[in-house]
Amino acid sequence: MAQVCEVCEKKAAMGNKVSHRGKAKYLGGVGTKITGISRRQFKPNLQRVRVTTANGTHKTMRVCTQCIRSGAVTKKVSNVPFRLPTSSEKPTDKE
Repeated sequence: MAQVCEVCEKKAAMGNKVSHRGKAKYLGGVGTKITGISRRQFKPNLQRVRVTTANGTHKTMRVCTQCIRSGAVTKKVSNVPFRLPTSSEKPTDKE
């Protein structure tokens, strides 16, 4: 299974891992030196989420966390959150 977001199609990207040694000059050292550069993969933070689709059905999708936080997908609501009764819904007192 490919590690790809099903909404924005974000996938793994290649980059460099840079290794340093030494102490920075602003911390009182003589400066840092690069001792090695190796290739690495930056993978997206994918979560398996139950999503409510546009027509009201529920579907499990692999979605990146940025799509969840931005509201690109709507998570399934299993329980309706508790609401306080408004003034029109006040219960009648039996005295």
